[in-house]
Amino acid sequence: MHKAGKRLQNGECDAMRFVRFGDSGQEKPGLLDAEGRLRDLSGRIADLADETLDPDTLTAISADGGAGLPLVEGTPRLGPPIARIGHFIGVGLNYADHAEEAGMAIPAEPILFTKAPGSLAGPEDPLILPEGALKADWEVELAVIIGRRGYRVGVEEAPSLIAGYAICNDISERAWQIETTGTWIKGKGAPGFGPLGPWLVTPDAIPDPQNLAMKLDLNGEARQRGSSATMIFGVAECISWASRYFELMPGDVITTGTPPGVGMGMKPQRFLKDGDVMELEIDGLGRQRTRVSAP
Repeated sequence: MHKAGKRLQNGECDAMRFVRFGDSGQEKPGLLDAEGRLRDLSGRIADLADETLDPDTLTAISADGGAGLPLVEGTPRLGPPIARIGHFIGVGLNYADHAEEAGMAIPAEPILFTKAPGSLAGPEDPLILPEGALKADWEVELAVIIGRRGYRVGVEEAPSLIAGYAICNDISERAWQIETTGTWIKGKGAPGFGPLGPWLVTPDAIPDPQNLAMKLDLNGEARQRGSSATMIFGVAECISWASRYFELMPGDVITTGTPPGVGMGMKPQRFLKDGDVMELEIDGLGRQRTRVSAP
């Protein structure tokens, strides 16, 4: 668990970091203060959702850095850093080195797909593989949480819609995604297939989202090592492209693609199995740890 009194290290920054803590379905909103201590926000807001995610609102409710908020004792579970998800949008083959690993051409425009809202999970929640899943795979990704409505926004305007950034593990059942007919959501939407968090980190703390080191370890062994610098379409472009086709709303999440090192790209291929542990990290956004179990 993420300890309330733990100081930041390994490149984690003194950003405004919003969280939701407590048992699943009973989470309260909170934030981490400058000392890395967990403070309870529930006296100021009902939850981190809807219009509360507007960047100006987040700035206002955290203006004192959490100094006036009660401290949370112990090491509570952290849930997803937003209460409700609208569109859960993925961007496929958005890293040049991952496209090369997959043996696929660089796309001319972003490949957009959706994950089911019910796939959302906390950053340390266990992953129970669905029955019949034989090719479940991992993908460390930079996720963008939308805080304002936007339709057909330009690349220059797109950053103004961002409430914050978070780590996402875009877990994918490759057989269901690729080897059957229909859309990718069949391999992307099972419960637990979208761990998000631990934090929502406000954009002022991530001055260059296109220069973040990313990694994923499986059972303590390096699997993914990369950087958001190799994105084909940057964060602002992904937001702008998505908004061409539907209106983005507060609470929507765009998870922007993965660097190389996924199980599908290994020789021989390697997929998730009972007892595996995935550990993910992105500069400034904290860490995830997910244990896998089979039914």
